[in-house]
Amino acid sequence: MPGNSVKDWNNLHYALAVARAGTLSGAALELDVSHSTVLRRIDALEKALKTRLFIRHPRGYVPTEAGQLLMGAAENMQDQLDLLVGRMQGVDETLQGTLIITTVNTLIPQLMPIMRGFQLENPQVRLQLVADRRHLRLEHGEAHIGIRPGAKPTEPDYVVQPGVSLQNTLYASEAYLRECGPLKSRDDLSGHRFIAPVETYDFIPSLDWLARQVPEEQIVFRCNEFSGFEDAARCGVGIAALHSWCAEARPGLLRMIEPPAEWRTNLWLVTHRDMHRTRKVQLFLEWIKRQLARLPPHIGVKP
Repeated sequence: MPGNSVKDWNNLHYALAVARAGTLSGAALELDVSHSTVLRRIDALEKALKTRLFIRHPRGYVPTEAGQLLMGAAENMQDQLDLLVGRMQGVDETLQGTLIITTVNTLIPQLMPIMRGFQLENPQVRLQLVADRRHLRLEHGEAHIGIRPGAKPTEPDYVVQPGVSLQNTLYASEAYLRECGPLKSRDDLSGHRFIAPVETYDFIPSLDWLARQVPEEQIVFRCNEFSGFEDAARCGVGIAALHSWCAEARPGLLRMIEPPAEWRTNLWLVTHRDMHRTRKVQLFLEWIKRQLARLPPHIGVKP
């Protein structure tokens, strides 16, 4: 006799979601569960049936012949259930579940109004924000959407769309200006103090300029977190190269020079191909692209 794992419709439901999505991560997004939960359900069902339902490939899950038979039956069951629910309650197209978004911590204050606006439009979607300098692995279901500044992501199977090209320039506090005076140009560095990262970021033009053009003795403070640049500049430590979106959203910082065109940093919207077309992902992408397009020119321009 088959075990309880076969009799549990949830296990068949999970298997059907994997067959439709082709990957565990795609099924996890649709079911609003973790990647590991889907894997556990599939393993339990295969163990109970004593047969392999999916062939595991590097690019996804493909049903075996036995899996195709079971998925066909599960499709019929799902169709009948959907029909019954539709007759009893009407078709409910309200979005539900959790959408995981990852970005760098410096962009959190700027993204919060955008995320709040999305939730007002879609109140049943729970947003989860993961701030990490590490690029979370979308193919493993660590996040559904990445919002990444800098170099264009090149991971295979990722869908990468331009968001906005962020203006960057040099900022300092009023106290610093009273002490050291204005910065007349990028060539007039004498008598000024600067804030720089610990590591080298040659793919970020403004930070690459700092590393190449500012004498080491004028670098008076280094920090391994981008948010520390802003805090140090606001305290009068020195001049920092910052995204204008970040620097001009909070009081206490003044622009030292006009943003050089070659210092712009592209902001990328990144999804995995298996989740890119899901409804929640598409709605959020459409929403954030509209909001980014409304940024004033001194903050962001069309890439």
